[in-house]
Amino acid sequence: MLGTATFDLLVWVAIGLLALRLLRTDDGRWWLAIGAVAGVGLANKWLVLLLLSALGLAVLVTGPRHVFRTAWLPAGVLIATALAAPVVWWQATHGWPLLTVAGGISEDDGAENRILFVPLQLVYLSPVLVPVWIAGMVRLWRDPRLRWARALVVAYFVVCVELLVLGGKPYYSIPLLVLLMAAGAEPTVRWLARGRRAARRALAGALVVLGAAMSLVVALPVLPPDGLNPVLAMNKEQGEQVGWPEFTATVAGVWRQLPEPQRATAVILTRNYGQAGAIERYGPDHGLPRPYSGHMSYADWGPPPDSHTGPVVLVGATTMAGVDDCRVAAEHDNGLGLDNDEQGTVVTVCGVLTRPWSELWPQLRHFY
Repeated sequence: MLGTATFDLLVWVAIGLLALRLLRTDDGRWWLAIGAVAGVGLANKWLVLLLLSALGLAVLVTGPRHVFRTAWLPAGVLIATALAAPVVWWQATHGWPLLTVAGGISEDDGAENRILFVPLQLVYLSPVLVPVWIAGMVRLWRDPRLRWARALVVAYFVVCVELLVLGGKPYYSIPLLVLLMAAGAEPTVRWLARGRRAARRALAGALVVLGAAMSLVVALPVLPPDGLNPVLAMNKEQGEQVGWPEFTATVAGVWRQLPEPQRATAVILTRNYGQAGAIERYGPDHGLPRPYSGHMSYADWGPPPDSHTGPVVLVGATTMAGVDDCRVAAEHDNGLGLDNDEQGTVVTVCGVLTRPWSELWPQLRHFY
């Protein structure tokens, strides 16, 4: 899956490991590596600032605080700033769209994210592994030999509080659970070696098989498309990988309803970049022209030429600024009963433009 969350997981885990190395060795030069990884992470998503602030506060609370008293820290900050500067400059000159997206997530999904936050912490890594990362927390907090690593436990809870306040996605904090799970591996192995070892190992083996089966079903395309509805609550992206050729065929059916002379100046405009991507990929097989969308950065490939005055095939909406005489021409059905984002999407045909695309485009751009 090519998405910001994929890279965030790698960046967060890497920063966590580097921070632990810094705390364990007292070698301030690790700040340089932390700064470099943080700078790369900021080029992906600014969510890494939550991790850095949480780790910083956690070290202030639990120590060792002397790791802040080194010239390597500002050097690391300088590296991160230099790497992130081009992205910050672009954001500043384009109206801070990243902050707009974050605000939209909090406004639209914030309540649901807060309600589901704790339950999803228990299932994202697999319920089978919850005792392992809890054991990791206990080990880091109680083992005097690992006193230097207590900040990791505190940082996890600080990130959770930050996300609850901001209404962020529950999976944002999962990289810290990966680190805590690693810390819990040693006490888990010790537990398996005590007492009735055969019984404990049999139980652990059964749980491993159960956990692996759950992870395979949730994360990988092993279920048939019409059986995906139960896993969508944990992995919505499973459903979003189904039905794009059929979706494009629905749009093509509406396109063919347009009189042949009108198609030369007609435009396909989609509500989101996923729809546009599907039509761009599968549309040529149906004789469809290039699609346009004002969603996210897909808008940077627009607007349509001003000479394309309509009609407009509007995907995912029933009306838009600058056109009139809109009518719903189709409603997409994936034929599987799968409740993904495009199930029930309407395709609307609107008349000619009342204003040119170059004038309308700023109004049509949206980030969520």
